[in-house]
Amino acid sequence: MIDEGVRGFPCFYTFKVFGRRDDAFCERVRAVVAARAGAVALDSVRVRTSEHGKYLCISILTHLHSRDQMELIYGDLRAEQDVLLCL
Repeated sequence: MIDEGVRGFPCFYTFKVFGRRDDAFCERVRAVVAARAGAVALDSVRVRTSEHGKYLCISILTHLHSRDQMELIYGDLRAEQDVLLCL
């Protein structure tokens, strides 16, 4: 985990979430982050498709108030069945 002394809160933070390509995957990831961090603007979300089109990388920039909030979001993301990796 990130030491709060190294990363000051509140701050802007980017979650990177990888999963299999699925039409609803991006919206599910956005909903998980929004549930803990508040509304996520569409221009704060970037979607990249893997070279062969099988996977997606969703990057979401959001404002966090604490390390605990960040860890809760990571926990919620990891609990999602379609999430393969979180950075």
